[in-house]
Amino acid sequence: MNMKTQGKGRYGIYGGQYVAETLMPALKELERVYKEAINDPSFWSEYDAIMRDYVGRPSPLYYAKRLSEDCGGARIYLKREDLNHTGAHKVNNTVGQILLARRMGKRRLIAETGAGMHGVATATIAALFGMQCDVFMGAEDVRRQAQNAARMKMLGANLISVELKHGTATLKDAMNEALRNWVATVEDTFYVIGTAAGPHPYPEMVKTFQSIIGRESRAQILDKCGRLPTQVVACVGGGSNAIGIFSGFMDDEGVELYGAEAAGDGIETGRHSASLNGGSVGVLHGNKTYLLQDENGQILDTYSVSAGLDYPGVGPEHAYLRDRGRAKYVPINDSQAVDAFMKLSRLEGIIPALESSHAVALAMQNAKKMSKDDIIIVSLSGRGDKDMDSVMKFLNRA
Repeated sequence: MNMKTQGKGRYGIYGGQYVAETLMPALKELERVYKEAINDPSFWSEYDAIMRDYVGRPSPLYYAKRLSEDCGGARIYLKREDLNHTGAHKVNNTVGQILLARRMGKRRLIAETGAGMHGVATATIAALFGMQCDVFMGAEDVRRQAQNAARMKMLGANLISVELKHGTATLKDAMNEALRNWVATVEDTFYVIGTAAGPHPYPEMVKTFQSIIGRESRAQILDKCGRLPTQVVACVGGGSNAIGIFSGFMDDEGVELYGAEAAGDGIETGRHSASLNGGSVGVLHGNKTYLLQDENGQILDTYSVSAGLDYPGVGPEHAYLRDRGRAKYVPINDSQAVDAFMKLSRLEGIIPALESSHAVALAMQNAKKMSKDDIIIVSLSGRGDKDMDSVMKFLNRA
């Protein structure tokens, strides 16, 4: 299947640059610097050195033997992004973007964050390079991700809690405020977007920097098993870890790609964050994609036990892959995700992020229908230390 898109930030009808005129020169400059950088061997030399010596790549591909035996079907391998420095895949992208910011002479960084892992990764690399860093985080997420909020402050970032009289005060609202701030400070500020969404060139850039997950996974599974996997599974909020691992297998028609969306209390309840399963096409945060919106185009409140998936949109390439049938996106509810969280913890001694637990749940679900000759690779996008309080509250609720 030829999956080439239309270029210039378009994925079929999705993507684009739906932003205030004030930001267009900045986006054009960013695209120019990005294109120059990715064609400059010295850029990749520095990036690769940081990935190897500071982040700790390559991350392992681990055979989850006891989990696989418990499911009784396909062999499940975990791509251990949770073992990266900072504890998630987000740092793959922040290193790349902050290297671009430095090339552009920007001294101030801003970022949005939901579960806090992108905020931590941005604050970490800002500290490494001695740059000012302001992170916008919804007040509800500051509360439920207090550990990551404290980590950002410890790293020297200024954490800006986004309070709202109406709405959920989660990731969408943090991104709204970050975009407003960027419009007002665009001359000296670089916006480090954490997911594969936003105006062009951000979805393409994030995919480029996260594609290291897919390249490593492909080489590792060929080395371990001598063949490609039957399926690749990743959680999808905005979709950065998913597009990163999918990119390594996109042209392999025999490899099925699966995204696990956050179904919250269930699609039928309306309390969820599954844009591809329960949304419609619209424009948000600078790009056209699937959104959770009402008939008037107003963005709906979203819900998930996982702060990092609690977002009313999705990256434009995922919208394109869905429409083309190249990837399947399956809703996983809170109970299924928490069950997978507990099962992986107790069978493998690996505590996954709640975001990643959605992917583990889908892999478990799929594995049971497959043979022992089949192979599933799961992107274990982050670790679950941050989610202890959320999981305990979920398990103890009446």
